[in-house]
Amino acid sequence: MQRGSDRLSVHRDDEMKHELQGLLRSGHPTRAEEWHDPEPSADDDPRVAGGPVAPGTSTASLAVVRLELARFLNRSSFPASPRELAGVMRRGYAPDTLVEPLERLPRGARYANIQELAEALTGTGSSSRRRSA
Repeated sequence: MQRGSDRLSVHRDDEMKHELQGLLRSGHPTRAEEWHDPEPSADDDPRVAGGPVAPGTSTASLAVVRLELARFLNRSSFPASPRELAGVMRRGYAPDTLVEPLERLPRGARYANIQELAEALTGTGSSSRRRSA
């Protein structure tokens, strides 16, 4: 029995399953024409499969750490101490690899924005931007 909401016929559905069968079994594109294949990731694409960003690792640049911090912190979170910011990030379900370095920062420090915080976490920038309470 055919439903009225089907966009494709039964024959076209079977044809599409057959076309995808090689891709699903092999795990890589099976077409001869290159233009059918998806583009590989570019050098400046964000990391997706590498796991969470951990400040202090060789792959965590200032820009990447700043981007990850911005996912969990907003302007109303600042100025704040590392302990306050870690609490905000934990409530936002930030990964531990991003929160734990915050907890190791000096407790008396206060950060005015994400840039200052990212510089402190990556060890780049000037320490004169960090103000004590």
